[in-house]
Amino acid sequence: MEHGKYRFIVGFLIAPLTIYAVFVIWPFAQSIYYSFTDWTGLSPDFKMVGFDNYAKLFGDDVFWKSLQHSLLFLVLLPLVTISLALFFAFMINVGGRRRKNSAVSGVRGSGFYKIVYFFPQVLSIAIVALLFRFAYNPRSGSLNAALDAVGLSSLKTAWLGDPETALWAVMAVMVWSTVGFFVVLFSAAMTSIPRDYYEAALLDGADRITTFFRITLPLLWDTVQSGWIYMGILALGAEAFAVVQIMTTGPGGPAYSTTVLPLYVYLKAFRDGQAAYATTIGVALLVVTLAFAAVVLKLGRRERLEY
Repeated sequence: MEHGKYRFIVGFLIAPLTIYAVFVIWPFAQSIYYSFTDWTGLSPDFKMVGFDNYAKLFGDDVFWKSLQHSLLFLVLLPLVTISLALFFAFMINVGGRRRKNSAVSGVRGSGFYKIVYFFPQVLSIAIVALLFRFAYNPRSGSLNAALDAVGLSSLKTAWLGDPETALWAVMAVMVWSTVGFFVVLFSAAMTSIPRDYYEAALLDGADRITTFFRITLPLLWDTVQSGWIYMGILALGAEAFAVVQIMTTGPGGPAYSTTVLPLYVYLKAFRDGQAAYATTIGVALLVVTLAFAAVVLKLGRRERLEY
């Protein structure tokens, strides 16, 4: 059984590792290389400039503003989205009243709620951003119309035109569009938890809040941790870029109040023709993403519970 074992393993790994190196590692290496040049992205000619792009980065006010917005996305979006998804999934699966057939069950109509929560996942993020762009319209949008209808006209504002509200309006759209995916993910994980645990806790007098923090959350910790990292990557990547690019004026406005790092990379590369500087911003984005994943894995490390 031991004869030729390592050659067998290498034979299976060489193809996927080669593909990963060519399509993932190599582009990252190219980006780091181009960040030390003055490449415009259009001309094949460029020269090495050393750390000039990184020095420019540290003095770029728009970069720091974009980094601040991305970090805000990174902290708040996973926190709000995961918290809402856990609450909805818990109510759907074990948060209902006791019934004759089962002491532990979800709220009535839980199957319908799963469909409703997952519905935004069926839509493209571009369609979602366009729909909410119309909804936020200060003159004909449904949000201001609803405020008018309930007598709260004083709260009406230009949601995407006001620097004070634009970023929060964009974040609300991202939460709405992603929470359903995590509801289904956590619901699937909760169905694998034995009902005996909940029934025993209820017999001991535990309420729903206690069962959530003492049973559900510890047994779902690995899933929650993975979801947290995935949501953080969405907040730093294409999802944030698409929403800001489609919904905001500029894009990234007004006055760079909604600019995030992936959008700033795009603007520098394709609007300003500064591909080398854009790759420098991309390297900074890579460092932030890796640091986020490392912090979540480090802080979330705990003894694995089996059931």
